[in-house]
Amino acid sequence: MNNELKRLRLIEKEMVKRDKCDYLKKYNCGKVIHQKQINFHKCNCKNRWVFGGNRTGKTECGAVEVVYLARGIHPFKENKPCDGWVVSLSKQVQRDVAQSKILHYLRPDWIDKIVVSSGSQDSPESSVIDFILVKNVFGSLSKIGFKSCDQGREKFQGSSLDYVWFDEEPPSEIYQECRMRVLDRCGQVFGTMTPLKGLTWVYNHIYLNEFNDPEVWYEEIEWADNPFLNKKEIEALTLSLSEEELESRRYGKFIQAGGMVYPEFNPQVHVIEPFEIPFDWQDNISIDPGLKNPLSAHWYAVDFDGNVYVVAEHFQAGVEVSEHARKIKEICRKLNWKVLSNGMITALIDSAAQQRTLASSKSVVDLFYNEGILVNPKVNKDLFSGISVVKRYLKDGEGKAHLFIFKNCVNLISELKSYWWGNDDAPIKRDDHCLDELRYYLMSRQNLLTKKEDSHKNLIQKNKEKMIKKLKNKVI
Repeated sequence: MNNELKRLRLIEKEMVKRDKCDYLKKYNCGKVIHQKQINFHKCNCKNRWVFGGNRTGKTECGAVEVVYLARGIHPFKENKPCDGWVVSLSKQVQRDVAQSKILHYLRPDWIDKIVVSSGSQDSPESSVIDFILVKNVFGSLSKIGFKSCDQGREKFQGSSLDYVWFDEEPPSEIYQECRMRVLDRCGQVFGTMTPLKGLTWVYNHIYLNEFNDPEVWYEEIEWADNPFLNKKEIEALTLSLSEEELESRRYGKFIQAGGMVYPEFNPQVHVIEPFEIPFDWQDNISIDPGLKNPLSAHWYAVDFDGNVYVVAEHFQAGVEVSEHARKIKEICRKLNWKVLSNGMITALIDSAAQQRTLASSKSVVDLFYNEGILVNPKVNKDLFSGISVVKRYLKDGEGKAHLFIFKNCVNLISELKSYWWGNDDAPIKRDDHCLDELRYYLMSRQNLLTKKEDSHKNLIQKNKEKMIKKLKNKVI
């Protein structure tokens, strides 16, 4: 009996010891959770990325994802024994960051074997690990291999893998090589990084998703999203950094020397799932014409609170006006879009459309009219006033959004993300066809926004403004 009691106490002691080492059990549970880390783990896309500032918890969720997969205990995915790589920028960074995080979340009794490439086998924490064999719940072993970008592309060839985790941004050629490694197993790649290198391949391929790959997904994490950071420390560090440093190191934003024209644009706020809009919300279509260049057209709706919804998109280059008109009519039919009593569709269009083309004796306005589309070329094209109005729709003085874009309007979303100021204090003239006609439309209704903003002002504010206007008139 005494022996049995001793055995039970030893078991209890061992369980307490294991619980203390089981940091995975304590990850993101309890009263406070890091919701954006959960979003990352839940996502089923095969190409997932987290863009985050320093200390936002991005590396944490990458390491936990690897341990979930290796152990076969992923809470949101199909589980099986698996082989994967953890890719760091250098061996030293591997040891100090990704490797350290994974060892933190791997309980010692889950580890079957650790092989080091340099250092002491008896001290893996201070050594550079080659691979770890992990006992998974299926009774077999999973393998976590470690690679560093400074090894060169050749070291990333040959293997067949279930996943690859990039801790920080790899060179493009290594990223592409790793994608080949997961191809035959229908595997996944995921990355966690702070975008400090500017507008690299990650910006184009992942953030802008230039190929419209449905398997590409990303989440942006900033300091405020991490509930475990001290708010006073956040405030102090925020005051010590320049605006440019804050964009990347706090918010995880891609930056260019001139800065973004629309930093107010937040895909998580402004991009929404499509829904069937009420007929009464339908407002107008706006077109930026193009023959060799893409023609961009969007359908705009307005709710009873003055919020604007971009509900459909036509974006195409290299076709005649007749083909554009056919596509526009087709979208109108799908939306049950309003028409005039004579059956014609109305739209705004760039005033340049009044000019005759080299290929025709008629203007683009006339060509559209012949196709049953009545376009109005009387639009306000003032660039800087238009940018100001767009900014106010993205975020008003109270921080509220009044512009929402259906996620199927992929070209408009891409242009909002990639519109940058140039060195001459003007936006870089590239990929702005959607943005031009967005400005034309919002400029056509800017007075409505002003009235809406005025309605939020109290009586004292309105009287004060009237007095200031009277004083100015007296001075004049």
